[in-house]
Amino acid sequence: MLQVQPPRFLPLPRRRIAGRHRRVPPTLAINSQWKLPDVDTDAVRQRVRSWMSLARGTIVDAAQAAREKARHKEEPPEGKKVKQRKEVALEEQALVAVPEVTVERRVDQGWLSLDAVVSIEQFARLNGLTGIKVQRIFKALAPERLHSDARSLVEYSCFRYLSRDNCDFHPSLKDLAFQKLIFVTMLAWEDPYNEDNNPLSSLDNYSLLGRLVGEDAFVRIGPAVAGVADVTAAHHLFRALVGAEKRLSFDVWTTYLAELLKQTYQRGDNFLSDEQILCIGSSKKRPVLKWEENTAWPGNLTLTDKALYFEGIGLSGTKKAMRLDLTDQNSRVEKAKVGPFGSKLFDSAISVSSGSNGEMRRDVWLAFISEIISLYRFIREYGPSDDDPAIHLVYGAHKGKKRAVTSAANSIARLQSLQFIRRLSEDPAKLVHFSYLSNAPFGDVVLQTLAVKFWGGPLITKPKSANHRSSQWHRSAGDPSSGYAHIFDIDGSVYLRKWMTSQSWASSHSIAFWRNSSVKDGVVLSKSLVVADKNIVEKAMVDCKEKSKVVEKTQATIMAATIEGIPSNIDLFKELMLPFAIMAENFKKLQRWENPRSTICFLLLVHTIIFRNMLFYVFPCTLMVMALSMLALKGLKEQGRLGRSFGKVTIRDQPPSNTIQKIIALKEAMASVENYLQNLNVSLLKIRTIFLAGQPEVTTQVALVLLASSAVLLLVPFKYVITFFMLDLFTRELEFRREMVRAFMNFLSERWASIHAAPVVVLPYEGTQSNPKTLPVKASQRAQPEEVQCGIVDVTSNNGSSS
Repeated sequence: MLQVQPPRFLPLPRRRIAGRHRRVPPTLAINSQWKLPDVDTDAVRQRVRSWMSLARGTIVDAAQAAREKARHKEEPPEGKKVKQRKEVALEEQALVAVPEVTVERRVDQGWLSLDAVVSIEQFARLNGLTGIKVQRIFKALAPERLHSDARSLVEYSCFRYLSRDNCDFHPSLKDLAFQKLIFVTMLAWEDPYNEDNNPLSSLDNYSLLGRLVGEDAFVRIGPAVAGVADVTAAHHLFRALVGAEKRLSFDVWTTYLAELLKQTYQRGDNFLSDEQILCIGSSKKRPVLKWEENTAWPGNLTLTDKALYFEGIGLSGTKKAMRLDLTDQNSRVEKAKVGPFGSKLFDSAISVSSGSNGEMRRDVWLAFISEIISLYRFIREYGPSDDDPAIHLVYGAHKGKKRAVTSAANSIARLQSLQFIRRLSEDPAKLVHFSYLSNAPFGDVVLQTLAVKFWGGPLITKPKSANHRSSQWHRSAGDPSSGYAHIFDIDGSVYLRKWMTSQSWASSHSIAFWRNSSVKDGVVLSKSLVVADKNIVEKAMVDCKEKSKVVEKTQATIMAATIEGIPSNIDLFKELMLPFAIMAENFKKLQRWENPRSTICFLLLVHTIIFRNMLFYVFPCTLMVMALSMLALKGLKEQGRLGRSFGKVTIRDQPPSNTIQKIIALKEAMASVENYLQNLNVSLLKIRTIFLAGQPEVTTQVALVLLASSAVLLLVPFKYVITFFMLDLFTRELEFRREMVRAFMNFLSERWASIHAAPVVVLPYEGTQSNPKTLPVKASQRAQPEEVQCGIVDVTSNNGSSS
């Protein structure tokens, strides 16, 4: 419970009549020298409020004592007693100590809500001020349009205190009172106004029990507290915490923070001189298994901020650890299947290669390792090298790599916390930001903003570049590959031009973002805390989130359209190809002269196009007709004339079948595919025989036919060739040519059947065996390229809890 001592107030001023030492009677106050305008009204108001606060405290203490006395009189059964104790403890935990209210509740848009009043007053006390003084300072600093904005006032009072600490994990989070205050601030940000000026009698029993926080409030206030959340993954973190619910409760909030504190402060042990342990996977009942050469070795898996270690457990004890360096640019990790004798029976492993679980356990470890690999890829691509002398020109730039590593470690700690409190409904890969942003749309720009955040700082020495005075992104119009200026953050921090080695800086969306990245309105307290506006990382994440929604919506339609089963996919393919099949059938009808009038009209149109030299306009006109048809359908759909079912593909489900019928159907389908592939291979082998002179007489005949065809194309105009082809095509089905065409096709079939297939030689199988290599545990020694498959059956973290 946050205990804040109220400030001292001066006593009311008293004026005495000259020459007398007795108090002036009230009836003579008008004729006395005590002038009413000389009374300090603010002091009177504050003194009265102080008396009312003391009275409320006395009443609350008396009521609490009465409740305790009544509780001791009626002793419930043992089971109900434990339950009631938990409920009482939760109620007492949710109670918030409310300081004396000094803030002016009346604003232009209404009255400040109770949550806003408590948040502003509490943070004002932490800042060494009162609520009314914070309100006055905010009006002096903020633009005029924000003077009456209660949400901005809540942000300012909160961010002003948070900006005083630059730690990677805020130390005040260890106090339950501070956890309550952040939760109250999220409630105040979400609903800063009240409908009327109701009396503050509810301050006596102000509790957070049953109160819920929305996603927008969590995303705005949560990342502002160092270590609680990251801007790039705050939305996914909130969805993982709430699960099937829509809003966040105080119980879940405190449970998450308690586990996060445990994971963060247990991370302090160094595995080696320059490595820090992030996660340990070990269990005696269900150990981690390393599959190598069809053999499973149990052992312990340790993840540090630079490498992955596996210590095999044998009969004689723990073996020498194998180290896989994750900082190498060729490191990769992916899902894999393992099993004895190469059977690929268990789909619960990860394959780690360095240049390196049940379902959810495997996904979590995959996210852990992917985050470390993506972290060092980010450092190589966006950060300066360690021996770059320009690091010393920017204050704090030498700590940029450490900040990036700490940010990744915090994201892994948050993911571990969610795993231990069983709140992993979201994909674990979305909760670790470096790995997620590497594949997210617009993620390269977000990574650029993170680079500016980590390595940017005030200039110690003025650079020689003439563009250092520009506070905006500047680009020369002449050379598209050069002309960048330094990047300036919202607080004036500088990210040097020479560090922009990544190709993503030259992309169009990156240039457009940095041109509009300045803060137009708001109060800048630090590079991460901006009142009534967003910092550059938040602005980049807005675009990333919008583009991700489009991608996820598209992916959802793809997943919905994906059906299982070979027969069902064949039916879907037939349904999709139906328009083309109808077009081909109509063309066949024209070719067979079933409707002579239609065939004659079609031939006249084709010959007119040919002899009028209009072939060059056929393809553009086709594209134009397609475009106009699409626009017409779009307009009709917007008007609602096509119906809701227009565009949907409908197929019939397959009849139910048992396992044996499915196996027989699969065998028949595989036999059909095998037969098709055999025929295709035979045709290709025959073509190979013709071109490589496997049968010289056939090769000679084919060569003469090709030479004659080339001579015709060279000597005869192309329009006559097309005319001859069209006449041949539309006279094949006529009676006077039918026998001639049939004889010619039989001749071609016989010649094709007489061609030999090229010989095929099948060599015997030769197996290759590779000797496993064990790498010593030395941080200074570089790991050799190695690939290991770890079947994570069960993982236990370093505090002994099962994960």
